[in-house]
Amino acid sequence: MLTLLYRGPLASCDYDCPYCPFAKRRDSTEQLRADRAALERFCAWVADQDEDLSILFTPWGEGLVRSWYRRALVALSRLPHVRRVAIQTNLSCRTGWLDDADRDTIALWCTYHPGETPHDRFLGKTAELTELGVRFSVGVVGLPDHLDAARGLRAELPDSVYLWVNAADGHTYSDSDAADWTSIDPLFEYSRHPHRTRGRACRTGESVVSVDGDGNVRRCHFVAERLGNLYDGSFRDALKPRGCPLDVCDCHIGYVHAEQLPLYDVFAGGVLERIPAEPVWLPMPRSAPA
Repeated sequence: MLTLLYRGPLASCDYDCPYCPFAKRRDSTEQLRADRAALERFCAWVADQDEDLSILFTPWGEGLVRSWYRRALVALSRLPHVRRVAIQTNLSCRTGWLDDADRDTIALWCTYHPGETPHDRFLGKTAELTELGVRFSVGVVGLPDHLDAARGLRAELPDSVYLWVNAADGHTYSDSDAADWTSIDPLFEYSRHPHRTRGRACRTGESVVSVDGDGNVRRCHFVAERLGNLYDGSFRDALKPRGCPLDVCDCHIGYVHAEQLPLYDVFAGGVLERIPAEPVWLPMPRSAPA
């Protein structure tokens, strides 16, 4: 099975997170049209294939506020050879459209941004996903100002929902800091330190590839070398086992595919949506009844 990490030209977002370079960015009408056309071309290619595929959309901006992303996920989820289709999202969109999707195939990777959305509103959205029977994970960026909000979210989410924590770019965690975040996400240590990967085996470039809006195929989002193009099929001859050319990998969508780590076993059946096969977290203490 081939896994595709698709990132088109969309770069606009409805949030203004201070740690994100794409905060409150606006794409022009022409840029949005180009993104829509690129996505529709990609979906047409997927529909025309006869091999099993898994797809993760990783837009720079927020995709689900755009109708063409919602339509794409629904349509792809209903294709018999698409085993999983997922997207990274801030969950600011409405959720009713998911009623048309195949629940066995679609999944969401949701990020909670304290300060950009009220806690109760975000929690309500997750409850809607649960009611709809949609698979999802929830996560936060591990900034000190987010710790209390993350604890509150973990305490109120169902125990069945995994809450992951991404180490913040450029932030160093003391052992005490890390313990706080690990009490929320026992897998936080995988994110805390970059992984040394140069020369080591990785599934990217063999069974996992990155695709941009023009169909250019690379082994992953973080390696610039082009393997070929999706639409002329030239990428297929380049698919093979290969060592990582980078010194380190510090992003989950990259290192999850590193063969030196056990994460394909940890996330078996939920690699793209970041859902562990078995619960790895402990329930947070609930408030005592009044």
